[in-house]
Amino acid sequence: MQESSRVGAGITIRKLSLYREETVTEAGKALVRPVFRASAAAVVTNPWVGTAVTTDLSAAVGEIAPRLAELLTDRLIAALGGVNQIEAFGKAAIVGTAGEIEHGGALIHTPYFGNLVREFLRGESIICFADTRAEAGETLVVPLWHKEHAATRSHYQTVSARVPDAPRSDEIVVIAAASTGPRPHPRIGDRTTDPAITAQKLEAVRS
Repeated sequence: MQESSRVGAGITIRKLSLYREETVTEAGKALVRPVFRASAAAVVTNPWVGTAVTTDLSAAVGEIAPRLAELLTDRLIAALGGVNQIEAFGKAAIVGTAGEIEHGGALIHTPYFGNLVREFLRGESIICFADTRAEAGETLVVPLWHKEHAATRSHYQTVSARVPDAPRSDEIVVIAAASTGPRPHPRIGDRTTDPAITAQKLEAVRS
């Protein structure tokens, strides 16, 4: 077994997967600049399968999650042309059917993963996320938003992540995702400049 497959707490990585896409045109019109999106996934054995719902997950999380954060962000940075090219990010987990949703949350929702992904990708925003429990081959849509300015609506977008043979029932797929730019042809304004809209105000305008 190669050293790189060990992530601590007796847990190993079975597979690493990288998906990358380039959007060149949308609605028949070229983008101002091409936008690349990517997702990096690690398929790891679930260390908590068969344990009680009262089991403390923190010890294993502190050992496993930092290694996953480093592995996945390294691959995103390489795939997208460098950390300075990355403008939006997200994270996700797919838990195999023998595990709990909480097992996936443990690996992506703590500082041992989220803070390090943010640091490695040089972001400041809270990282948006998705998680689910599923059979092998399930596609998960991972949400992204701007890594420094979460209110920047142009960067609200998604990338689909899928590993055809994972997760097995006793595995977790941990995902980090990123984009080099906004949605194609963004033009719906920004949350920081939106007018204050309420149902009462809209009703007043209609009447």
